Amino acid sequence: MVGIDAFKELELRVGRITNVEEHEKARKPMYRITLDLGEAGERNVVAGIKPWYTKEELVGKSVICLANLEPKEIAGAVSHGMILAAEDESGVALLTLDKPIKAGSLIR
Repeated sequence: MVGIDAFKELELRVGRITNVEEHEKARKPMYRITLDLGEAGERNVVAGIKPWYTKEELVGKSVICLANLEPKEIAGAVSHGMILAAEDESGVALLTLDKPIKAGSLIR
């Protein structure tokens, strides 16, 4: 079990995907993604979602991002956050919004 104080430490924000590039140095199929987090600025994240999404499907999509995740180097690129997704035997689905809301909005 996780207490509410631990949950409150997570900075979950709405991120709008503005750019997607193939991460050619990665061993697995991955993208380098630029997220617009509104007043919180831009973030670059590395995501292993290439087998399930084309670049064209991703650009413009609003997703949920863990914005205060410790940066991590992945095959030479630094990832400054994590895009949240669900996975089952049928594949991966990004966590998105059911109606428009501005980039950078906090998830509560």
